[in-house]
Amino acid sequence: MVADGSGGSNEGTSDTRVQETTSSSPARTVTSSSRTTQSTQEPNSKVSLFAAFRIRSFRFQWSADAMMTWGSEMETLILGWYVLVATDSPFLVGLLGALRFTGTLTAPLVGVLADRVSRKLMLMVLRAGAGLSALALLILAATDSIQPWHVFVIAGASGLLRSSDNVFRQSLIADTVPRTLLMNASGLARTTQDTARIVGALLGATLLSQLGLGWAYVGVTAFYAFSVFLGLGIATVRSSTPVKHVNPFTEMKQGVRYMIDSPVIKPIMFLAFLVNATAFPLTNGLLPVVARDVYGHDENGLAQMVAVFAIGALVGSLVMAALVSSRRPERFMMLTMVIWYVLVIMFAQTNSNGLGLPLLALIGASISFCMISMSVVLMTFTKFEMRGRVMGVRMLAVYGLPMGLVIGGWLIEQYGVPMAITGYAVGGLVAVALSVLNWPKLLTGFSADERG
Repeated sequence: MVADGSGGSNEGTSDTRVQETTSSSPARTVTSSSRTTQSTQEPNSKVSLFAAFRIRSFRFQWSADAMMTWGSEMETLILGWYVLVATDSPFLVGLLGALRFTGTLTAPLVGVLADRVSRKLMLMVLRAGAGLSALALLILAATDSIQPWHVFVIAGASGLLRSSDNVFRQSLIADTVPRTLLMNASGLARTTQDTARIVGALLGATLLSQLGLGWAYVGVTAFYAFSVFLGLGIATVRSSTPVKHVNPFTEMKQGVRYMIDSPVIKPIMFLAFLVNATAFPLTNGLLPVVARDVYGHDENGLAQMVAVFAIGALVGSLVMAALVSSRRPERFMMLTMVIWYVLVIMFAQTNSNGLGLPLLALIGASISFCMISMSVVLMTFTKFEMRGRVMGVRMLAVYGLPMGLVIGGWLIEQYGVPMAITGYAVGGLVAVALSVLNWPKLLTGFSADERG
């Protein structure tokens, strides 16, 4: 457990306790011990909406994450629209979205690294790399030299960094926030993505349509630079429990074995892969195709759709942070996952802004409910010394998204948007039903021993 910056705070059950040392430096050092303490706050007690912001390190991390995700969402919209206009190919738009997640294949090894070195330092290095990739595209656009193949090459390179960023980001939250505030912190952390959809979409579309690709990338590069600067205030966390490091592949196998033996983590990993493959493609890559081919929108209409979706997600994240307890997050996750799929099916059947936009907002809220609950399950049930590896394999599950994007783009070219999106959602619902039959405790709830 970690101190909240104002005094001692305790974490119950079998997780670790972390104390933050007094320091005037922006980068505070946190140490973890294996001593078990009793929580001073019940897991289901109410906390204020911004409770996690009392923790100094979390304030800096939230700000740095916000800058990173705002720039990333601007980049996603700008490049997705550029490729669609330049190539007129939904398949290539899906391929571009898939390249953003190339790093998921190496995420398990990155997770091993996250358990060996300073997670904060690695986060800063990765974000500096993302900034350099954006700077390269800025130079190409400013000199009027940019071609679609440039975009694919640089998107593939930056994709290697993007997934690893999430490994360190999530691990640091679990390291520096008490368990009793994890739901609150996860909800607030999710708002960085939700607000990014609003800011990134509207700002990116405005700069792209009014000033062109070059000026749009000035904004992207600036956001990445601010992210690195603000990240200097994140606490440096290290374990006080001696860990014998061996071959990294051996450590990765130890992590995989730990997850396989866990009755909680294994089904969560399957569900994470499932939603990335069948639910996320609509809103995380294929929405430009839907906006143009179904709704007849330009880049500003696409930005409006993304912003409405993000507003719904933001409201959902704030509700999770303020109102939802972390007592049985697995049950809430399953309920909202089903709602998510049903809403996607309904959205696929309409081409009207009057119906489509409200449905997009509801989809955004259901995603926040589901994914925050999933993150809380993983962060709560994972030991400190295994968090990097667990989050690394969790990012490997995200590889379902690039697979879903590429296949989804091809299916849209063959059968159209409604059929492709509906087919994905129906398949997802069937898989959710089968997972409940295989792991009934996803609904009945895990025992206290399993949670430990």
